[in-house]
Amino acid sequence: MQAMNVVVCVKQIPDPAAPGALDPGTKNLVRSGKLILDDSDAYGVEMALQLADAAGGGDVTLVSMAPNGEVSGLRTALAMGAARAILVSDDALAGSDALSTAKVLAAAIRRAEPDLVLAATESTDGYTGTTPVQIAELLGLPSVTFAKKVEVADGSLKVERQTEAGYDEVECPLPALVTVTAGVVEPRYPSFKGIMAAKSKPVDTLTVADLGLDGDQVGAGGARQEVTDVVPAESRAAGELVVDEGEGHQRIIEFLEQLKVL
Repeated sequence: MQAMNVVVCVKQIPDPAAPGALDPGTKNLVRSGKLILDDSDAYGVEMALQLADAAGGGDVTLVSMAPNGEVSGLRTALAMGAARAILVSDDALAGSDALSTAKVLAAAIRRAEPDLVLAATESTDGYTGTTPVQIAELLGLPSVTFAKKVEVADGSLKVERQTEAGYDEVECPLPALVTVTAGVVEPRYPSFKGIMAAKSKPVDTLTVADLGLDGDQVGAGGARQEVTDVVPAESRAAGELVVDEGEGHQRIIEFLEQLKVL
């Protein structure tokens, strides 16, 4: 079986266990401190490692975009077994929206020339869920989303795509881009040996200019969306306690009519 080269899009995010902070000017999430691997991307890394093993060989390359040359999250994924990483880090990227991010990641992915690109369905600090399919469109690749099972055989990709009613069986040619759900595999824990080895694995750090992108395509200047305001979520109001004295069913009907359910 031919060796498989897989790229995994990984996002490095502020630690969810710590209180998040917003920049008072841009109202964007502050990312100046240490960043960690997004838990949702660990599933893509594990899936990539298993596919490469099943193919009899190959490499797993991580692609990420983060400020300040941050590599802490990448080192975690490298410790799991990925071979190398490509990090795009440039002050010009501050304020990038989902499409700008997709342009940057797509340009970096081209350098790796992968047989398959894996990503999470969405990040846990942004939740747009749009970046992976935008990457696929920019690269001219077929995309399959919400994969709960992924297999590769004879140059073809077979995916069980999760739906509300069960799953769809999808097949497409390679190369392709697939977004995986949290249940697709069980991510391994990095071993001490893996952690030590990760320190010497190559991380190729690139700028916007290295990717051949113009500054007006990325960052706040190239963004097509803007956060205008952030307000606390409304507190949940106290519910109404109804004592059923033979008219409980009628109260339920009236409540549902108010909600326009009936």
